[in-house]
Amino acid sequence: MLSYTGGFVLLAALLHASWNAMLHGNDDRFLSMTWMSIAIAAASTVVILFTPLPSDTAWPYIVASGLVHIVYNVTLVRSYRSNDLAQAYPIARGSSPLLVTLGAALFAHESIGPLHVLGIVMISGGIVAIALERGRVSRTGLLAALTTGVTIAIYTVIDGIGVRLSGGEALAYTAWMFLFYWLMPMLFVATRGIAALWTPVKTVPIAIGSSLFGGLVSIAAYGIVIWALQSGAMGAVSALRETSVVFAVLIGRGFLRETVSGKRWLACVIVAGGAVCLGL
Repeated sequence: MLSYTGGFVLLAALLHASWNAMLHGNDDRFLSMTWMSIAIAAASTVVILFTPLPSDTAWPYIVASGLVHIVYNVTLVRSYRSNDLAQAYPIARGSSPLLVTLGAALFAHESIGPLHVLGIVMISGGIVAIALERGRVSRTGLLAALTTGVTIAIYTVIDGIGVRLSGGEALAYTAWMFLFYWLMPMLFVATRGIAALWTPVKTVPIAIGSSLFGGLVSIAAYGIVIWALQSGAMGAVSALRETSVVFAVLIGRGFLRETVSGKRWLACVIVAGGAVCLGL
């Protein structure tokens, strides 16, 4: 991967870990994810007014990715109900490079070299270590985190193929895909009611503001990834992005005051090291 592209993907990793920390740091994560989605969808609505349409061949991928992202949002909120950031985030994010690499090989005919195999082993080992550390991961929590990882892999492979068919319109592809985030407030209102969405604007404005800002950080982070997927191997881009597990642990320890054991530090480093191997 070209050095400047890799640098941007590492920036995306930091941004991605940051918005996940914002989400995890709010008490009502469904509410927070909903307001993040409103910010993402609103920004995307503005962008599509000033960008050309993606090519016709990209539209099935835009629709599929948009719907999978909604599933991802729901599973992410569920995983954070069961685990702290330093635990759930590496399981969800660490499992995706393995699946993206396999999916890219199957659907985009991208090769898997020896370093990829080493990265897969390191990532899998790190995930197992995190899952078994102190025996604190419940079956429900582990399933939710792994389900999140599967959805990450699915939408990454979809977007990797779709953006290459967009006619060079990565920004437009990203914006149209993120328009599906308007479904999140609809889902929230359907389950909790309109008052539950709007009342916190007055009662907890700081939390809502951080969620809106987190949404803008999120769209920037994944927009960089989609841009990189135009020319970079899907497994490599995904793996380099997943070095965000290290940023997540640092954020969880420094800002959310989460306890991070030596074993968890080591496991996260192994996951990150495996992700780097996949990116080489």
